[in-house]
Amino acid sequence: MLLLDTHVLIWLDEGNDKLGPRALNLINEALLTGTLTVASISFWEIAMLVSKQRISLRLELGIWRRELLQKGLCELPMYGGVAVRAGEFLELHGDPADRIIIATALEESAILVTADQKMLDWSGLSYKIDASQ
Repeated sequence: MLLLDTHVLIWLDEGNDKLGPRALNLINEALLTGTLTVASISFWEIAMLVSKQRISLRLELGIWRRELLQKGLCELPMYGGVAVRAGEFLELHGDPADRIIIATALEESAILVTADQKMLDWSGLSYKIDASQ
């Protein structure tokens, strides 16, 4: 199971060339096998970015989300175990969305696809792929 970090989901939708060929290949394989996922907090993060006009989407966010889910992306909700684990990451930076995404990856035994260097460097997360490769 692959879990996309928020920026990777945006890059994928945009066809952004920041998404490397290896990562894109793995993402496409996961989509075909029904194992491509995103943490629900990513949609909150995107909503915040849209409201602050830091990004724009081709569609209204709710419609955009539904389209992605209809195409096979699976949304992973935040359960109590994820919340507890995210709060325990003392050595990880303080971004709550990043902490929840990492906790989701750990709780679901998913491989995180990210280009966030802090997340890639964090030793508490064994299964990760650099999205830029």
